Amino acid sequence: MAITYKWEIPQMNAHIEAEGKDNVIYTVHWRYTGSQETAGMNYSSTEIGTQDYTYIGGTPFVPYENTEAFEIIVQGWLEESLDMAFIRSNIAAAIEKEIAPLNEDLYFTWMNPQPTTSPLNDEE
Repeated sequence: MAITYKWEIPQMNAHIEAEGKDNVIYTVHWRYTGSQETAGMNYSSTEIGTQDYTYIGGTPFVPYENTEAFEIIVQGWLEESLDMAFIRSNIAAAIEKEIAPLNEDLYFTWMNPQPTTSPLNDEE
């Protein structure tokens, strides 16, 4: 099945006023998560970052709005600014390693014993 991607923008930093405009965003904090369902299991990986922007007076300006429509605009800014192929490749590789791991953790049972089942579980 294909990987489904989702943006999250938990915060943006803005100048109260810059170049004659209000709420001029200069940093966008973002998370980009890919998820995939395989054999009834859900696998996911997330890339996290910040992206800086500089508004230059006289260039087109989109005023901040607390709306889903503005969030989509900001996602567009990110997709234009970031190396999306690289980010998606990292996410896909991480998911593939979850599905088919190359390594595993091994323990000595006398140092890290397995959790015991409770008596209630034994009675069922």
